[in-house]
Parts: sequence; structure tokens; C-alpha cells
Amino acid sequence: MWDVIRDFLVNLFSFDQAHPLLFTQFYFWAFFALVFAVFSLFHSKALLRNGYLFACSLFFYYKTSGVFLALLVFVIVYNFFAAKGLGKLKSNKARSVLTAVSVVVDLGILAYFKYAYFLTDFVNSLLGTSFEVHDVLGELLNSLTGADIFRVDAIILPVGISFFTFQAVSYMVDVKREKIAPVENFLDFGFYLSFFPQLVAGPIVRAVEFVQQLHKPYNLSRRWFGIAIFWIMNGLLKKLILADYLAVNFADRVFENPLLYSGFENLSALFCYSLQVYADFSGYTDIATGVAMLFGFYLPQNFNSPYKAVNTQQFWRRWHMTLSRWLRDYLYIPLGGNRNASAGTYIIIAAVAVFGSFLSGSWWVAFGVALLAAGIGLWAWKKPGDRKLITTNINSMNTMLLGGLWHGASWNFMIWGGLNGIGMVIYKIWTKRSLGGKLLIIGLTTALCGTLSFTLHYPVWNMFFVWTLIILVGTLVEWIFKIKKTTAWDIFQTFVFITFTRLFFRSGSNLDPALANEEAWNTAKNMVNQIGGPWDLNLIPDMAAAHWTVLLLFVAGMIIHWLPERFKRWYRLNFALMPLGVMAVVVVLIIVFIYQFITADLQSFIYFQF
Repeated sequence: MWDVIRDFLVNLFSFDQAHPLLFTQFYFWAFFALVFAVFSLFHSKALLRNGYLFACSLFFYYKTSGVFLALLVFVIVYNFFAAKGLGKLKSNKARSVLTAVSVVVDLGILAYFKYAYFLTDFVNSLLGTSFEVHDVLGELLNSLTGADIFRVDAIILPVGISFFTFQAVSYMVDVKREKIAPVENFLDFGFYLSFFPQLVAGPIVRAVEFVQQLHKPYNLSRRWFGIAIFWIMNGLLKKLILADYLAVNFADRVFENPLLYSGFENLSALFCYSLQVYADFSGYTDIATGVAMLFGFYLPQNFNSPYKAVNTQQFWRRWHMTLSRWLRDYLYIPLGGNRNASAGTYIIIAAVAVFGSFLSGSWWVAFGVALLAAGIGLWAWKKPGDRKLITTNINSMNTMLLGGLWHGASWNFMIWGGLNGIGMVIYKIWTKRSLGGKLLIIGLTTALCGTLSFTLHYPVWNMFFVWTLIILVGTLVEWIFKIKKTTAWDIFQTFVFITFTRLFFRSGSNLDPALANEEAWNTAKNMVNQIGGPWDLNLIPDMAAAHWTVLLLFVAGMIIHWLPERFKRWYRLNFALMPLGVMAVVVVLIIVFIYQFITADLQSFIYFQF
């Protein structure tokens, strides 16, 4: 009997790297039920409540990341005291220096764990050395503890490190800008930086949005309770039915070996992944939002039906909104925003040229970037009236490139960020052209892609030719019949473009950092070759029939996503106002329904790796 109890307690309080604590596990909901039950005993005592949830959040992170809990604690302790010191300084210069040091410390931690392989390979390539990645931090901790607890032959990325370090950076900068006063109580600050629903995959919560909630009286109305339950159920449905089913039964198989599948199947997998990554990430956010609401805290909106966007710029105002706003406020605007170019603008251009050359293995990339920069500089010199437009687009492009590298230091993430930046720049230029000018541009582009397709026979040009031809037909119809393009047409084109960029995003994910660059590029290249290669149209009906459940689920998911927002608010509110007994029955039925789709091994959330 005692052995059983001992084993249970050991399993309860030990970290299992193969089975981290996930929102989709029964263990998490048992953990949540216990935490909430104890929370209800003193929910009205703010300091005790915050301290208790801080301790629970640390335990949650331990169950998710093991010994990396020490890293989270360090970030909390360091930034708490750094901000306290910043609040006491009167000199602007001293405040700037301390803020800069703190930002370097926070981003340095992120760079060590996330970009060690990239930087090591870069130095070796540049200097002809043969350094290997060695976890000096793990070695130091092993020497301090006198035991081999940490691996030293590889650097493992802690779960959620990008999210809590970005929160720490925004906190220090906002304190420096005097948008918020330093948090006085350590328990309050620790709770803010580690609140477990959003700790490992966002949303990125700024102190100005959250700290003011710390000492508000707890208030969970009957209506908000229902809304919270709705978000939890909605998130579980997205994750376990849409995201996991599409991944396990189709998308992951195709991405693992694209050459085994036809062009139609590769294209279908790409579109399925576009829905999968949305359902996975927004599903996590929905669950986090609902759990936080039950504790009386409100997280910022992170998604707003992004596949309803009519252009790339609007897409990024609807997708991962907290990251987009973070990049805008702490990167884009400091670079000069839409006002001017700064020294940072040119430093990033030079860095992108160098890194791009390294990742591609060719200095021609640096030459190309330098030539492009010279051309843009000449344009700005010849046409001073266009300088604001030019610098705005350059800063936007730099922001998207760094946003790509935030996800990972591989060539594919840089391409993904660059394509999104190009999409935003082209849209800004495109909207300023007349209909006749648009027709001329897209006509010449289609002719060029068609010529390259029929002369070079490269699959990538086949893809571009078909895509530009579709845009040309739409523009031609608009020009001939004087019909304005519908919102649905713009949404379709934006969704196709965003989905194409996902090819490079997915190819760079789920890989060993030491091998990511080459493997990711090969995966993307093979998929492009399959999609742009010859199709046997006679086989498509048979292939569609073989994957009918996946394709049907994809169509159903997109229809639900495109439902009018007013209708979504209506059924959300009606769910929330159900009698509790009816709601309990509905929740049980939803859980039984979800259970039918659960795979043998629960899938981690995609953004855990970022």
C-alpha cells in the first residue's frame, strides 16, 4: 500500500520529458481542478491568491520543462530587481543603460538556447574553425551540484522561452518609458511573468495589460463562467479534432516524405497544414483564455479569424496579434517605423545579407542584397518624395525577417518571414496603382512566369505561372466588366498566399537544430517539385476519395472559420447562458465526441517549440 502511494507521489512530482503537461491531458485537468478548488478558499485575498497561483505556475512549468524551471526563476528574479533599480534612477542616461543591459541579458538567454547552433556554424563558416555546440551552462550547473544532471553535448530549447523573455523585455522597456511603474511585490511580478495558462505558448501579455488586474476583486459572473467554459471547449475541439486529426492522418505523413505523394496530395497537405497550425495555436489560446477567466484574469485577444483577411497586412493584424503588436512597438517603431530609417535599419540589412549568404552557402546572396539596397537608395535619392514610402517598406521588411528568425535560425524561416514582408510591401504598392496599371503589371508578370515555365521547365515557375494566371483572369474580368473584386476574392488570394508561405514554415519545424537548415530546405524543395510538376488529373478523384475524411474535415473547418462574426457571438453567448445542468450535459457530449478523434499519442502544441 505504502509502495503504491510512494510511486504515485514520485510520478506526481517528477518530470517526464516524454510526457510534458499538456492542456489535452487528463492529468492537466486534474491539476487544474485541484488548483481551482484550493484557489476558491482565498480568492478574495489578492496577495495570497497571487502568491498561490505563482507557486502553482512554477510547478506547472516544472512539469512541462523540468530543470529549466531554474531559468524561468532567474528571469523573474533578475527582471524584478532590475526594474526596481530602474524606477529609482533619475538620470535618463543611466536608465537607458540599465534598460539596454537588461534587454541584452533577456535576449542573450534566448539567443544562447535558440541560436547556439546557428551562431556556431556561422563562426565556423566565417573563420574556418571547427567549434562544436557544448552546453557550458549545463556543465557549470553539473559542477555546482556535483552530479551529471544536465546534458552538455547538446543545447535543448526550454519550452516557452521566447514568450516569457519577450514579456520580460516589454516590461523593462515599458518601465523605462514610464508606461508602468515597477511592480513592488515579488510575488505579484512572479505571478505576472509565469501565469501558467499562457506561460508556454502565449499570448504575450504585457505588464500594462495584466498588472492592473492583480489586485482587482475576484469577480466571475454567471455569464463569464459560461464564456470561459465555451472557450475551453472551443479550444479542445480545435486542437484535438481539427489540428491533431489533420496532422496525424495526413499533413505530417506528406511533409515527412513529399516524394511518396502526388502533387495533388502535397498541395492538399499544405492547405491542411494551414488550417492545422491555426487550429492548434488558436486552440491553445482559447483554452488559456478560458482557464484564465475562471481565475478572474483576462488575457489579450491573440487571433481574430485571420483567414478572413483581405490582404497580408491585415492578416498580421489578425494572426498572433500579441506578437505582431510586440514587434510593432519594440522593433518596427524603434527602427523608425513609417517616419524614417535609423541606424538599426541599415545594421539589420547588413546582417540579413551576411546571414542569408551563410544559410544559403553563397555570397551571391549578400551581393544581391547589396545591389537591391543600392537600387533602393538610388530611388530614394532621385525621388525624395518617395523616401517615406521606401523607409516604411524597408522597416516592415526588416521586421518580418526578424519575426521569421524569431521562430528559428534556419533558411526556411527567413524565407517565410521574407515572403510575408514582400507580400505586405507589394500590397502597399499595388493599392496605389490604377486598374489599368494593375492589369499591365500582372499581365507582364504572368507572361514572364509563363515564359520561364515553358523554357526552363522548373516546377516552381509552373506554380507561379498558374497563380499569376488566376490573378490575371480576375483582374481582367474586373477591367472588362467594370466589376469590383469581391471581398471573397481578396480573402481567397490572401489565404492562398499565406498557405504557400506555410510550406517554408512547416518545413523548418520539428527538426533537430543541428540539421534543420538542410532538411528543411530539402523538404520545401521536394514539395515544390511535386506541386509544380506534372499532374495526372485522372487520378485526382481516386486520391480525393482515399483522403475523403481529411478533406471533408478541412472544408468543414474552413466553413466554420469563415462564419460571420455576429453568428459566432450569438452561439457563444447562447452557450454561456444555458442552464448549468444543460451546459454540463453539453460539455459531456462534447468530450465524448472529442474522444472519438483522440490519437494514440497526444500531440504537443506546435508553438511549444518556439
